[in-house]
Amino acid sequence: MRQFTYTVSDPNGIHARTAGLFSEEAVKFHCAVELALDGRKANAKRLLDIMSLHAKTGDTLTVTCEGPEEAQAAAALEADIHRYF
Repeated sequence: MRQFTYTVSDPNGIHARTAGLFSEEAVKFHCAVELALDGRKANAKRLLDIMSLHAKTGDTLTVTCEGPEEAQAAAALEADIHRYF
């Protein structure tokens, strides 16, 4: 299992366009990818799950990758999350 945290810096929080880009990237990997915020969890491969977190500027997300390609997924998604959120 690989895990990292990220504090949302986008002034609009997480919105549909950026969440969609992130979920498209997560789908590319053969492992489970989960976002967690304040005890709530979301499948990062599903746009609506990400949106259901209602993450705002300043919220800290925990990203967990677990499975065969967890190392590659964590590295790629950590780079992407800085670009998107």
